[in-house]
Amino acid sequence: MQHLNVGLIGGGFMGKAHSLAYAAMPMFFWPAPALPVRKVIAEANPELAAEAARRFGFENSTSDWRSIIDDPDIDVVDIATPNHLHAEIAIAAAEAGKHIICEKPLARTGEESKAMYDAVKNTDIVHMVAFNYRRTPAVALAKKYIEEGSIGRILSFRGTYLQDWSADPNSPLSWRFQKSIAGSGALGDIATHVIDMARYLVGEFSAVNSLLSTWIPERPLQAGGADALGTVRGGEGPRGEVDVDDEVMTMIRFANGAVGSLEATRNAYGRNNYITFEIHGTEGSIVFNYERRDELQVCFASDQGDRRGFRTVYTGPAHPYGEGLWPIPALGIGYGETKIIEAYDFFKAIAEGGSVSPNFADGYQTALIDDAIVESAAKEAWVEVPLITA
Repeated sequence: MQHLNVGLIGGGFMGKAHSLAYAAMPMFFWPAPALPVRKVIAEANPELAAEAARRFGFENSTSDWRSIIDDPDIDVVDIATPNHLHAEIAIAAAEAGKHIICEKPLARTGEESKAMYDAVKNTDIVHMVAFNYRRTPAVALAKKYIEEGSIGRILSFRGTYLQDWSADPNSPLSWRFQKSIAGSGALGDIATHVIDMARYLVGEFSAVNSLLSTWIPERPLQAGGADALGTVRGGEGPRGEVDVDDEVMTMIRFANGAVGSLEATRNAYGRNNYITFEIHGTEGSIVFNYERRDELQVCFASDQGDRRGFRTVYTGPAHPYGEGLWPIPALGIGYGETKIIEAYDFFKAIAEGGSVSPNFADGYQTALIDDAIVESAAKEAWVEVPLITA
């Protein structure tokens, strides 16, 4: 069995999620397509790097991510840093011939994303952008139903991603509220997940008509460099400017004629990780809510009239990825399992010499949609979305 040495750059929340996936993937999907070896992890300083290596089970640590790129023993570069570092690291990794998995969004802008895509598109490198929510088995099952024609021609899509971790105005000024680092706010951070699902399930966007809103213009400066995601630290002392969006709403025209809408905010009290979509077709409907991630609601027009209505399908062994997860439907999966499935598909593509989706082309196309949403909000008008060509 092939062993692939991983160099992980970033030891925060996403570093933890990716490390868990590398450790657990062979336990779920056996025989594994390849065995990830947690070789080296990079963090901002030697102390943080050493701590991350101990915590996440890496053999070595470094405070210089470039040493990972230069190491001939590293097969895979995993980018789990704030957004402003994605492009530089990914391009360097591509030039070194490393396979790359990069957290979402791919980059801060379409221009940066294009540079990353250009660096990999004519190579044999396997590249992936980590939109893990599409790997929820219920979402993959929705894709299966759509491809089988079970709901007919798609007419409309409604998607949301609602959270409340930043609704308190005294929560700190994380890098996620700074345009120079994040690129955008709720748009790039969470709306991109729903955009990815919409592209995966419905098809390409042709135009958007959007609103962007910033509800909290200043936040308390946080101490230290760590991302104080969702925590509250009093609110006393100096505050800094929030120069990204807190909420995005957009109407969508799809290239295949379907229509849609999307809303994302991190200021919705009572909503934790409320990712939803509802898709209507000429022969039925599909509804998904990530907070009930083992369930997919379906209604088919072919059902008899006296029993037509939404039924709940509980995902399990009979459904996508079911052979590797738990043996009983509705036994329950979590966020970690979506990352484990992501790692499985990524390493399978490397081992078999194939490709995987979503890749850097998908990340670039999503960035072009983001750019169009920003432009549309500024112009208060419909804006067409350019479509990249391979």
